[in-house]
Amino acid sequence: MPINRIAIGRPEEATQPDALKAALAEFISTLIFVFAGEGSGMAFSKLTDNGSTTPSGLVAAALAHAFALFVAVAVGANISGGHVNPAVTFGAFVGGNITLLRGILYWIAQLLGSTVACLLLKFVTGGMTTTAFSLSSGVTVWNAFVFEIVMTFGLVYTVYATAVDPKKGNLGIIAPIAIGFIVGANILAGGAFDGASMNPAVSFGPALVSWTWTNHWVYWAGPLIGGGLAGLIYEFVFINHSHEQLPTADY
Repeated sequence: MPINRIAIGRPEEATQPDALKAALAEFISTLIFVFAGEGSGMAFSKLTDNGSTTPSGLVAAALAHAFALFVAVAVGANISGGHVNPAVTFGAFVGGNITLLRGILYWIAQLLGSTVACLLLKFVTGGMTTTAFSLSSGVTVWNAFVFEIVMTFGLVYTVYATAVDPKKGNLGIIAPIAIGFIVGANILAGGAFDGASMNPAVSFGPALVSWTWTNHWVYWAGPLIGGGLAGLIYEFVFINHSHEQLPTADY
């Protein structure tokens, strides 16, 4: 059972060199991802006179996030596992693949990476505002809540299938591509409704820098529930539990 493999971790774990290096890798990967993803929307708005909410803007956002996440996961994979997302880290935790203390360290690094990326974007664009995630007209908070659960479930399930599963074989080679693709596809599906975050860190940075917190809880609760469910289901149903507990996700 996954619940038997969940571990709090030792306090000294937070100061171990490998844990600090992993946190730094998460910070850099998240910064890369958010800078490119959020920046693409700002660039599209500048080029089209605030046309980022058009169909072409949605496609551009999907491509930018897919490409950037592919790179962010790939460059962090051998150091931290390339989570780049508190929901992925939470899914790894409930599946018993990372300790709570190490997960908290990742969370801090991911939130800082997103915030620094948005501050840099505000500076390099001459003061353009980073846009916080928001609901489209006619979309309720519960619509968005379920959207985020389903989309993040798909993302974390993909992470488990291609990166965490010890039986993944050659699939592990294409894990960053598959993870980037599912995020791009989900943005095409949900971007017009609630922005398709699937990542509390991606939502946090723009909200903090623009100080816009309307319905922000949706972009935490939905992804964490979806990611947690994916981690539990994949670990319990598909992974052979005879392998030893890993200190972090094996990807």
